[in-house]
Amino acid sequence: MPHDIPKAYDPRAIEARWAEFWLKEKLFVQETPESGSQPVFTLLLPPPNVTGRLHMGHMLNQTQMDIIVRWRRMRGFQTLWLPGTDHAGIATQMMVERQLASQGQDRRSLGREAFVERVWEWKRHYGGAILEQMKRLGASVDWEREYFTMDERLSRAVREAFVRLHEEGLIYRGKYIVNWCPRCMTAISDLEVVHEEHAGKLYEIKYPVVGSQDDFVVVATTRPETMLGDVAVAVNPQDARYRRLHGKKVVLPLMSRELPVILDELANPEFGTGAVKVTPAHDANDFQAGLRHQLEPIVVMDERAHIINTNVRYDGLDRYQARERVLEDLKAQGLLVGVKDHTYALGHCDRCKTVVEPRLSTQWFLAVTKTGKSGAPSLAKRAIEVVERGEIRFTPENYKTIYLNWMYNIHDWCISRQLWWGHRIPAWYCGNDNCEASKRKLDFSGKGEPFVGLEPPEGCPSCGICPGKDFEQDPDVLDTWFSSGLLPFTTLGWPEKTRDQAVFYPGSLLITAYEILFFWVARMIMFGCHFMHAHRQDPELRQASGWAERADDSVPFREVYIHALVRDADRQKMSKTKGNVLDPIEVIEKYGTDAVRFTLAAMASPGTDIAFSESRTEGYRAFANKIWNAARFLLMNLELAGGHQAITGWFQSRGEGGRGLETRLEDRWIQSRLQRVTQEVNASLRAYRFDEAAKAVYDFFWREFCDWYIEMVKPRLAPGQSDAEKFSHYSALMHLLVVFQQGLLLLAPFMPFLTEELWYALHDGKPARKSIALAPFPEATLALIDAQAEEEMSILQELIVSVRNIRAEMKIEPKARVPIRVFAEAGVPRLIEENRSTVQRLAHVEGIEFATASLAKAAGARHSAHFEVVVMFEQKVDPAAERLRLQKELKRMEHEISNAQRQLANQQFLAKAPGAVVEGIRKRAGELEVLLKKTRSALDELQ
Repeated sequence: MPHDIPKAYDPRAIEARWAEFWLKEKLFVQETPESGSQPVFTLLLPPPNVTGRLHMGHMLNQTQMDIIVRWRRMRGFQTLWLPGTDHAGIATQMMVERQLASQGQDRRSLGREAFVERVWEWKRHYGGAILEQMKRLGASVDWEREYFTMDERLSRAVREAFVRLHEEGLIYRGKYIVNWCPRCMTAISDLEVVHEEHAGKLYEIKYPVVGSQDDFVVVATTRPETMLGDVAVAVNPQDARYRRLHGKKVVLPLMSRELPVILDELANPEFGTGAVKVTPAHDANDFQAGLRHQLEPIVVMDERAHIINTNVRYDGLDRYQARERVLEDLKAQGLLVGVKDHTYALGHCDRCKTVVEPRLSTQWFLAVTKTGKSGAPSLAKRAIEVVERGEIRFTPENYKTIYLNWMYNIHDWCISRQLWWGHRIPAWYCGNDNCEASKRKLDFSGKGEPFVGLEPPEGCPSCGICPGKDFEQDPDVLDTWFSSGLLPFTTLGWPEKTRDQAVFYPGSLLITAYEILFFWVARMIMFGCHFMHAHRQDPELRQASGWAERADDSVPFREVYIHALVRDADRQKMSKTKGNVLDPIEVIEKYGTDAVRFTLAAMASPGTDIAFSESRTEGYRAFANKIWNAARFLLMNLELAGGHQAITGWFQSRGEGGRGLETRLEDRWIQSRLQRVTQEVNASLRAYRFDEAAKAVYDFFWREFCDWYIEMVKPRLAPGQSDAEKFSHYSALMHLLVVFQQGLLLLAPFMPFLTEELWYALHDGKPARKSIALAPFPEATLALIDAQAEEEMSILQELIVSVRNIRAEMKIEPKARVPIRVFAEAGVPRLIEENRSTVQRLAHVEGIEFATASLAKAAGARHSAHFEVVVMFEQKVDPAAERLRLQKELKRMEHEISNAQRQLANQQFLAKAPGAVVEGIRKRAGELEVLLKKTRSALDELQ
């Protein structure tokens, strides 16, 4: 007997239970096949920060990944969805430092070793909470392969990658201007700087000309405190105003230091006064000018943005305190000649929002546009080529252009961070001052030539005398994105060559957000193409998985889908400041995981941000309830009939000639619709059109199956005694069961909890497979597509809806049964007659009369391309109201025809749209033209 289910649908009663079941049974663990040709699908979870908690962006990302993975798994793919967390150097260190501060401690008093152990302790207690949330939400990842980017295996791979790149001459150490965060006290990349418009000031300052009593040059600056580190003043060689200054010097105010006047394009005659101060240690453009003119930079700020090295009263001041004092002194000396309002972009640290300070420091860099010693193309070149050749494809397509534009203008990547938490740079320095390596100083910090290797040197490679104990490891750690950029292959065992790589690399797909397209996606492509350049995927698996036309197996993934942002219902970006942040866990507690997942899928149109609305989620909660009630209805009728086995046994008892089911119009129609929806869902998911796939399943289940098919077959579900009655009864039940089960399979990737519960209920708790997630996903049976049945059912539905609308407008009592009169041609009367009982029951009428002449001019008539109908009910028709109604209908039809004509005239649309869609638009346009004539005729009669 079918398994009974509760009367009320309560997601809280089922979701935790099934999430635990999937974990306990290890349903989504993917073994590595040693052979075979079963297709493979690999997806890497963008690793959330170990400090993270689930937010709506995560929920969208993980919902889309889970839908695709479940769909591929059900289609017979060996699916590997790899989960893990990122150590998140800056964010995690900040978190632990705040914890220490609350306890009256700081990391420097603890020391590096103790602090790092404290971070590990924090990670063990609090880290990975987001993965626990994912488990609760049923993400179908392979939890047996869960990783953490600081695991020893992955850390060893990071060191290997660094050493190899250094040996190829692609990693170097140099002194450059970097973005420096005074709060995090580390260098950060350009991508980690958020520029915001700032209403500031432009200060004009006099620099006296050496050897002149009254001549001076006025420079303009937004940061007067940096003048303490000026080494020159620049004027444009074409600027006639300053020709008198060529070859002269000026005096730096407050510091009494003589500065040369240099001729350089750095000075823009159109900006400010046309003369600019040159501070190479604290401005990127000034730094380049300093190199051109061989100017020695002067560092006047420390890592906290406090003034140093001036030997005057500014030392020790915060940069903004110093600014105020500098301005006071300039004003007192009559050297501040102007202050103007000036709006400019100010860079902030993406993590802590502190204003970033350009700062000269020695850092480690990765050369991305340089050819290495091996002669292989640069990292950037290979990463450009594979995208241009179509080895990696982006959806939406416009992200390909965005990616390539960035890659063509890419700069060397500063990969070192001044943190204690992260992958320590595998470089060591000799502390013996007499060692030749120590004497080769590379920067103002006093460090000598580094020795790079997987392990610290046992003795000095340079002189062979200094013992290993003299060596000190570089204090910096690697940028978090360096290690995460390696994940597509390090998680599969690199640098060793493994069977996992032969099977699961390249990844099939990456689903991620635009905001990390350059942080992570571009870097994975560069690293994958570089380190896996000789890799070849198992050819049988490659062929079976659908990648035969792709020639390059070094890429980290074949496809990239960039999902949209989740905004609030007013399309505002969610932020704590605005108070509009939605906690997905709270929404899930209210409506259930399945309803939230379906909301995000149904609204996920490529290239369009999602305006998340709880009202939509409430609607999809109702959708889940509708399916639940349909299942209860089906199970109740199956139980009354004795169960599935009793029905099957009855059919078998009738012999070979009697095993087929009774097939009426509604049965042929629902089967045909099921096949078309199956086609649409598969095609939409292939194209990552989650919204179209969700809409197709929703419309099929709610409107076609529940609202129409169940209502149509209800009379056949009444048990009968005769053989013919049983045949009709059991046939209807079997059709219901088959279609409902196939519909559940289509819905399973979107609503895994609901479908799992109902799947077990339909199979009395003993399905052939442990989970609906392991059952085969439907493929359309083209032989069951019946265009005639769909056409005929469409006419009947239109007739029934028309009568219902007339009844509503005439305010006829719901219980009152009234006759209708229909005029139709070309076989429609026969269709209506054959389905008279269905029309009468669903339209709530007591009789159907067929007219011999057109009813287009009859008061209150409704028209379609196939029929005209009136409800025979005595009620005085208000001509004015009827005219208004017809005018509205006329306007609506004209608008719809105009849209159809516009689409059919669009060659780009015709080239891309499926043939069935185009044909449907043409057919609808033809029907509307017929309706238009009838409506105009009826309106003329009322004039």
